[in-house]
Amino acid sequence: MTAKEVADLDEKLDQFLDDVTASLGRSERHRWAKVYLQGLLMEGGRKSIEPLAGRVEGADVQSLRQFVGQSPWAVDQIQQKLAEKMADLLAEPEVWMIDETSFPKAGNASVGVARQYCGALGKIANCQVAVSLHWGTCEASCPLAWRLYLPPILVGNPGEAGRGQDS
Repeated sequence: MTAKEVADLDEKLDQFLDDVTASLGRSERHRWAKVYLQGLLMEGGRKSIEPLAGRVEGADVQSLRQFVGQSPWAVDQIQQKLAEKMADLLAEPEVWMIDETSFPKAGNASVGVARQYCGALGKIANCQVAVSLHWGTCEASCPLAWRLYLPPILVGNPGEAGRGQDS
């Protein structure tokens, strides 16, 4: 979306976020949640903090990093609110889907990175994998729950974080 298209959605975005972000607590967390979502919706390649902040007027890299990486908020409560909103919008589910999405990584500094099957590349490589549960109809599909998959080697032995598996 262009900056203008995102701006045109400002009132609807506020209505959406009021309910979904109620559990965030402090008002500045609500503000940065909106800025972060605006950045994700906007055109542009990378969706990491610095490029995202460069696309949203008034965004601050340090504040966005604080919001994403250090603000204490319960992901489960946000997921629950999103699931409730989608259940209200969609008809009865015709299908439940469990999906995995892989994110190739050049290094091993990100959480959950390991040598494992990477569907995006079609081979074993360094990547992260997210697993999600979707509710679908013939008109739409929506993720209701998701988690980053942590390979057993990373879960059982923190000293091995980032090394991964060879199988």
